[in-house]
Amino acid sequence: MKKEKPEKDSQSRPPIVVVLGHVDHGKSSLLEAIKDLKITEKESGGITQHIGAYEVEEKGKKITFIDTPGHEAFTAMRSRGAKVADIAILVVAADESIKPQTKEAILHIKKTGIPIIVAINKIDKPSADPEKVKRDLFKNDVLVESMGGKVPVALTSAKEKKGISELLELILLVAEMEDLKGNVQKPGEGVVIEGYLDKQRGPTATLLLRDGILKKGDIIGTRSTFGKVKILENFQGELLDKAFPSMPCIIIGLEKTPQVGEKFEVYPDVESAQKYIEKKEKKIEGGEVFVIGEDKRVLNIILKADVQGSLEAMAEIFKNLPQDKVVLRIIKSEVGEIQENDIKLVKDSKARILGFRVKINPIAKDLAERENIKIMTFDIIYELAQEVRQMMEKRMAAEKVRIELGKLKVLVIFLTDKNRQIVGGKITEGEIKKGLSLEVLRKDELLGKGRIINLQKNKKDIEKAGKGEECGILYEGNVKIEEGDVLQFYTEEKVKKDL
Repeated sequence: MKKEKPEKDSQSRPPIVVVLGHVDHGKSSLLEAIKDLKITEKESGGITQHIGAYEVEEKGKKITFIDTPGHEAFTAMRSRGAKVADIAILVVAADESIKPQTKEAILHIKKTGIPIIVAINKIDKPSADPEKVKRDLFKNDVLVESMGGKVPVALTSAKEKKGISELLELILLVAEMEDLKGNVQKPGEGVVIEGYLDKQRGPTATLLLRDGILKKGDIIGTRSTFGKVKILENFQGELLDKAFPSMPCIIIGLEKTPQVGEKFEVYPDVESAQKYIEKKEKKIEGGEVFVIGEDKRVLNIILKADVQGSLEAMAEIFKNLPQDKVVLRIIKSEVGEIQENDIKLVKDSKARILGFRVKINPIAKDLAERENIKIMTFDIIYELAQEVRQMMEKRMAAEKVRIELGKLKVLVIFLTDKNRQIVGGKITEGEIKKGLSLEVLRKDELLGKGRIINLQKNKKDIEKAGKGEECGILYEGNVKIEEGDVLQFYTEEKVKKDL
């Protein structure tokens, strides 16, 4: 895995671990066993409430676990492009081996690109067969160390609390190899892993600090909310003045409860945090688009109909709409007229409101007009379905398609000045024009990118040149070109995708 370049003020930080696997293979019991062994009542008074993450210590070194296997935070953060965990533990029951959710977990882990450790659990069972598990893992592209691969394995029994220390030691070993770093001189940033409304204390969030320092009194913002950190606690509810990289911490002081999976950052002042939220909430025509996965977007819909049968019929039609590129999410489906509460929900969720053979309450109609919210009503199900399809298509981002145009072999360097050069060469493929983007290749290795500022032949400006011609180009880019380099010229065009 590609390592990030360590920063000047970086220092080692604890690994953040997520536990994944098939249902009933012992993910929860394994996490509980780790807690029981490493977080004692005597030391800490235990953990008084579930906050979504906790820390343990093994041989003087800390490890952060994202609590609750298959925790929605892992999925939510991964789908939003945020890096959550540093290491994944794949739990496989020794008596059942690979199951459908095990395969899903393997795919999730591989998508993140983080290291994997296999915990073969339930070795206390009479029918346990760890060697079969290893063979089955091999069939699913997970090659463990004992079979010549690089994936370490721990044999565990959560029930009998066996193999826990060995598993923790493996985590620390992998973390050491990954050389995880955090910068303790920069403002904190990370992700939200829990959020709820505490009746006594107000909006409460559990944050996982990925980098930097978070201090009491800091101004933080997420995509949906902001506030001043009035109370900062560790995972055991103990008050802190500051939190460090990889720490899970509880904060009080946000304006409202944040969503699980949102990134957070520390801002210099409230105004900066507000501007960030306003930027993120900027509307586009037809409502806001939330990116929920790689090349995926979502359309939120509020559906009101005359009878339950109509709702069921529409739900069935919607199931058949392709959703591999745009996800259709019905956040409310209800019989009855369109009311004021529906309009308020539209404001909060950036949804579209559709009615089938229903009236609009006069108060709701006035509110919608004041808030510039469009309500669409239909009498024919087919027309409503067609409208939904069109809405989904509008939410699809145009795809960038790269078009290769030509190549030039660099024969001479005439002038080098900062990020610009004048070079001469011969076109070996295709055709090149002024303004094109280019890549600099040296022995087939990509070194950097740039563009043609100007194109000349026989000391005269030209618009284009073709295969076999020699020409000079004024290049601007992030790498210095050398004689013998190959310049690959290309352009990118946006192409509308089909649903």
